[in-house]
Amino acid sequence: MSTEPARLRLVRTLLPRLTRFREIGLLLVAAATGVLAGLVVTAMGWFTHAAHVRLYGVAEGSRLSAQSALATPLLALIPAAGGVVIGLSALAARHLLARPPVDPIEANALHGGRMGLGESLFVAGQTVVSSGCGASVGLEAGYTQASAALASKLGGFLELRRSEVRMLVGCGAAGAISAAFGAPITGAFYAFELIIGTYTVALVAPVMAASVAASLTAAWLGAVGTPVTVGAIPAMTAHDLLPFLALGVVGGLAAVALMQLVTAVERGFSALRCPPVLRPALGGLVVGGLALWSPEVLSSGHGALHIELGAEQPWTLLALLFGLKALASAVSLGAGFRGGLFFASLFLGALLGKLFAAALVGVGAAAGVVPVVAAVVGMASMAVGVVGGPMTMTFLVLETTGDLAISVAVLAVSIMSAVVVRETFGYSFSTWRLHLRGETIRSAHDVGWMRNLTVGSMMRADVRTVPLGATIAAFRAAYPLGAAQRVIAIDPEGRYAGIVIVADAHAAAAPAADATIGALVRYRDAILLPSMSAEDAARLFEIEKSEELAVVDGRATLRVVGLLTEPHLLRRYAEELDKARRDLAGER
Repeated sequence: MSTEPARLRLVRTLLPRLTRFREIGLLLVAAATGVLAGLVVTAMGWFTHAAHVRLYGVAEGSRLSAQSALATPLLALIPAAGGVVIGLSALAARHLLARPPVDPIEANALHGGRMGLGESLFVAGQTVVSSGCGASVGLEAGYTQASAALASKLGGFLELRRSEVRMLVGCGAAGAISAAFGAPITGAFYAFELIIGTYTVALVAPVMAASVAASLTAAWLGAVGTPVTVGAIPAMTAHDLLPFLALGVVGGLAAVALMQLVTAVERGFSALRCPPVLRPALGGLVVGGLALWSPEVLSSGHGALHIELGAEQPWTLLALLFGLKALASAVSLGAGFRGGLFFASLFLGALLGKLFAAALVGVGAAAGVVPVVAAVVGMASMAVGVVGGPMTMTFLVLETTGDLAISVAVLAVSIMSAVVVRETFGYSFSTWRLHLRGETIRSAHDVGWMRNLTVGSMMRADVRTVPLGATIAAFRAAYPLGAAQRVIAIDPEGRYAGIVIVADAHAAAAPAADATIGALVRYRDAILLPSMSAEDAARLFEIEKSEELAVVDGRATLRVVGLLTEPHLLRRYAEELDKARRDLAGER
């Protein structure tokens, strides 16, 4: 009987078939990923809704944010109670989790799609608790986190290539958004624009397979998802689009303000020197207090959005609700609750669109602007600013309204909003959070391969050295012209002292008998470290105008461990760049 682990036997059985029919095999794996995403969305949505029913007494089939008032003021304490759970779980996570959670964008940009399943499921659980207790956060971040992690784990189990694991992570995220909104094309473009970072023909089939499979799975299971339904939309002409371009600018600026508000709240808690374990509870008290004014600020706002799309409210109430919801979302995330701003940005955008329409009508600038159209366009303008992905939001509107004319307006406004955010801020909410942690990535484009291409992986270890006190005559005898181009000089303690160019030693006038090579040494302060990236090394080569530089083990010890040439660096960089291009294009 074989003692080989069952996993290895399965992989050895599947891989030859997957290699022979790789495209079909990946399509099936992507569809399986979509099914897993559908299951994740169904389970998380059910648990969150069950919490709302149990904790707030919400009727089955109703939404927490659709309530006109809390049944009793004591219910305003539930977000604080949930904050206690979140604070304690965060404290436990420091001891239980091997590493901080990695979200899908970071995983695809830096880690070749590799995500930890345990950490991601922990984040998903925290998201359910946060939204279940009424914190003003959405479930979409938890959906994509868990689904993408399952996809990453599946890719690792099958020992897929780096580009294929990244593709599967995108499939998991696409399936999550597709299942949540019942919008397969929206889910697919969410993956293309935000998780994979590019669109290629090779990616269409697997990503769409995952997206459709997830949507069908969630619908079959009766998932408590987050559909966006809009009533009849009046016909629009090209002339009607013009006022909405200004809404794109306003929505983009409002998105930047919301993201900055979240950061300001985080810094405020830090300035108060409040222990991190207590911050969610304090944030929950604030959210509960806001809910006494309007329960529409609770959770992500599904029910509230449906109410506000069809209701006619005075602009003062709309402005008040916009401010309350923005503050509740910022406090929830800034205090440490888990979740995202996807649906909150849609809700806030709808309110902003209605306010924009009321302002235009008030000044007589565009009396023909229909509030529901402005609300739908406003949804996209602010969501694009916060989440990113103009095509994602355009297809979300198209799939939920079935109206092509308004989708054209949404696309134009989305592009305008994206340009405003890119020029004034430069980040979506996800990449902004990564920036605050010290990362410099701005999208899911794979830059991890560049970070893996280090000086240590490219250097030559067989280096020639000469003592710094050696005479020029001895050096000429040891290294005649043609024997080497450069030799590394080391001091009496064995530390790097510079580089001697062999041609310089032979070109010098007849030296004195005791003349040493010290006068010929160059690049005394120009050193490379094994951990340096190819980009940093190339920059140093350009500054020093040298073709070879020494590699030392550290700036303190200066022990020479290798040598790197600029031509070899550029050749390896070009090879990796071409490999990345072929992976994106689906070339084998």
